[in-house]
Amino acid sequence: MTTTRSRPRAPRPAPQAGPAVEPGAGTATGRVYEGIYRAVLERRLAAGAWLREEEVAASFGVSRTVVRQALQRLAQHQVVELIHNRGARVPLPELADAEHVFEARRVAECEIARRLGGRLDDAQLRELRRLAEEEQRADERGDAARAVRLSGEFHQALARMHGNPVLGRLLDSLLPTTSVLMSRFAASGQPVCVAHRHVDLIDALARGGTAAALEMKRHLAELQQSLTRPQASAPAALRDVFAAYREGGPGGESTRPAAARRRRARA
Repeated sequence: MTTTRSRPRAPRPAPQAGPAVEPGAGTATGRVYEGIYRAVLERRLAAGAWLREEEVAASFGVSRTVVRQALQRLAQHQVVELIHNRGARVPLPELADAEHVFEARRVAECEIARRLGGRLDDAQLRELRRLAEEEQRADERGDAARAVRLSGEFHQALARMHGNPVLGRLLDSLLPTTSVLMSRFAASGQPVCVAHRHVDLIDALARGGTAAALEMKRHLAELQQSLTRPQASAPAALRDVFAAYREGGPGGESTRPAAARRRRARA
C-alpha cells in the first residue's frame, strides 16, 4: 500500500506577550510608546530629531511623567537614545553602523526564512502576498509611510510564523533602526524595502529553505547597498508628526501592528 507524504507545516507560533511595540497596550504610556515607535519606523521622524518631553506631552495630551516612562522604554529597545542633560532624540547613526544592523538582520532573518521555506501553508502564503501587494500599491500612490509600515509588517509576519518570540522582539528593535539608517543614508524616495523583492521572497519560501535563505540574504544586501551618503531632511514639528497617532493611525487605523490587533480582537 502506498502512502502520501504531506507537506510539513510551519511551526505553530509560540504564545507571546505581544511585540515590543506595545508595552502596557491601552495605557497612556503604551500609546505614547507606540506613536513614537511608529513615527520612527515610518520615517516621519528624521535621524537626530529631538523629542522634547513638554512638546511630546502636549502632542499626546499626557503628562511629562508618562512621556518620560515611554522614552525610557523606547531607549531600552534602542528606538531612541537618551542624552545626559539634553533629553531624548532619534538616533543619529553613522554609515558604518549599518554593517552591524544588517549583520544582525542576516543572522536572524535568513534563519527564519530557511526554517519557513517549504513549510508555509496556503493561508500563510496568502497573508504574505496580501502584505506585499498592499505595500506595492501604497508605494505606487506615493504613500511612503504606509509602504514602510507594511514592509515592516511583512518581516514581522515572517518572524511570527517562525514562532520564536525572542527573534520577534529582536526584529522589532532592528526595524526602526533600519528606518533611521534609510532616512539618513538612502537616496530620496528610496523605500525601506523593495516590494518586488518581497514577491520574489514569497516565491522562494514556497520552493524551500535554501532558496528562501538565499533570497532573504539578497534582499537585505540590496537594502544595505542602497545606503550611500547622508541626506538632508528638514525637521518637522512634533505636533504634526504625532497627529496621526493620537487616537489612531492615518485613515482611522489603529497604531498597533496587524498581528497585535488580531490578538486583541480574539481576546
